[in-house]
Amino acid sequence: MKKLAQYVLAATLGITATYASADAISDAVKSVLRSSDAKSRDEYRKPQQTLRFFGLKPDMTVVEISPGGGWYTDIIFPVVRDSGKYVAAHFYVDESSSDYYKKALTAFKAKTEAGQVYEGATVSAFHPTKALDIIDAGTADMVLTFRNVHNWYMREGDKGIENAFGAFFNALKPGGVLGVVEHELPESADDEAMKKSGYMKRSYVVAAAEKAGFVLEASSDINANSMDTADHPKGVWTLPPSLALNDEDREKYVAIGESNRMTLKFTKPKS
Repeated sequence: MKKLAQYVLAATLGITATYASADAISDAVKSVLRSSDAKSRDEYRKPQQTLRFFGLKPDMTVVEISPGGGWYTDIIFPVVRDSGKYVAAHFYVDESSSDYYKKALTAFKAKTEAGQVYEGATVSAFHPTKALDIIDAGTADMVLTFRNVHNWYMREGDKGIENAFGAFFNALKPGGVLGVVEHELPESADDEAMKKSGYMKRSYVVAAAEKAGFVLEASSDINANSMDTADHPKGVWTLPPSLALNDEDREKYVAIGESNRMTLKFTKPKS
């Protein structure tokens, strides 16, 4: 019945859909449900290679941290929709939250309603000090976070980072995977740069994960960009897609492309 409903939705949108694929990740990346603008960023975000590196499988229970508008959700959700479970640990919203957070959460939840693209997805909340129970303890096979660590550090400092990685450890089953993609600050840079640049040192991220109990299983240069020096006037937001300087040196920053990023795969020990 679920596949029939998905077929009807696809047909309504004018999509030719195949559900018996041997490669769910590849199909999701290529899907016509993804906008051309979203696909244009695959060059820098390498979603197919990144998700394969983390080991995403269709039967997994996956928690995506702070998915925003759903750039990665458009890929992850179709992969696990039929055989697994997708949980969006989205923005925590209360009376003090910004309009941006409120609107983003409302828009995302609308996509999970009957007949919409994320029908069947679960929405929980994550905040590094206010909302840490992202899923029932010990039930997730994989927790994924893309370019979020700097936000927690800039807003909540070391305590926010400690809480975040502790929450991810608590959410995962023994043997579960934590996948982290984050803007990378050179180890030679001053630690103070992490407070406002949007870049984080790999050593800091690894140490935080290990303190929570994780083991670094592997790292990858999938999302590396050697042209990024990580010392821009407005931090990482100087680069695409933000281009915070607007037309000032625009060609220079467009030529650099998106940021240099670490890609880290951690595991929760089985015992």
